[in-house]
Order: sequence, then structure tokens, then C-alpha cells
Amino acid sequence: MSSVETNRWEIGACVRLRKRHPCGEDRWRIYRLGADIGLRCCGCGRRVLLPRARFLRQLREVLPETEVGTTCAS
Repeated sequence: MSSVETNRWEIGACVRLRKRHPCGEDRWRIYRLGADIGLRCCGCGRRVLLPRARFLRQLREVLPETEVGTTCAS
């Protein structure tokens, strides 16, 4: 992945991952960046930490704020 693509996501961005969370949601809000990426499920609010390499493999798209709305508020 190029550095241009990695700069698209930041704390507070909403992303869509390949696999759904057990609650049925596939959208996540980023709350921590570093060696591990902290994500909060937009459906149930569960927080998880993923290693950066696994996050990059699982990342499907960064959602624009207009599509996210208030359903994925942090």
C-alpha cells in the first residue's frame, strides 16, 4: 500500500473491513494509531486492537463522512 493511501485514515475516520463483527456490522471507527490500530465497532461499540499488518490486509475502504452519518459516531 502506498504512503498516499495510508494517509487517508486518521483517528476518527470510519472504515469498512472485509469480515463482519459478530453483531453484524462491518464499519469501524479508528480510535488509536500506532503499531496496533484501535477500532470501535459502529454497531455495538466493542473496542479491538489489530496489528497494523492485519488491519491493512482486512481494510476494504475508508468511508467518506457523508456516508457515515451519525450511526457511527464516536
